[in-house]
Amino acid sequence: MKFATVSKSLLMGSALFLASSAFAANKASMQVQSPVTINGATLKPGDYTVEWNGSGSNVELSITQGKKVLAKVPAHVVDLQTASNSDATVIRRNDDGTNSLTGVRFGGKKFALEVGEAVDGMQSGSSK
Repeated sequence: MKFATVSKSLLMGSALFLASSAFAANKASMQVQSPVTINGATLKPGDYTVEWNGSGSNVELSITQGKKVLAKVPAHVVDLQTASNSDATVIRRNDDGTNSLTGVRFGGKKFALEVGEAVDGMQSGSSK
């Protein structure tokens, strides 16, 4: 009888753990080498944490430094044909000379994040 109680407790605990991890956010580190803007916020050179939440290809991307959230923007997950060699920020030079963050790549991963939502369900950079 004790064995059955312990087994049920372990089973319920495992189910709870798996359910909570299914909704957990994805996190990674990001390093910025020169000032970039994203959603009106300027990120100075330094180390940041990126976190994305959502299901499917459209997610919400949060950029934090320490405990302070600096920017939240819609983004989408893009499948890559080959894994990125290293972590990288994708930057666009604007007409006024400033730089905007347009994406983040992760070393060893076959996906990246691009700022903005996917259009008509198609992911830019996808081979489809």
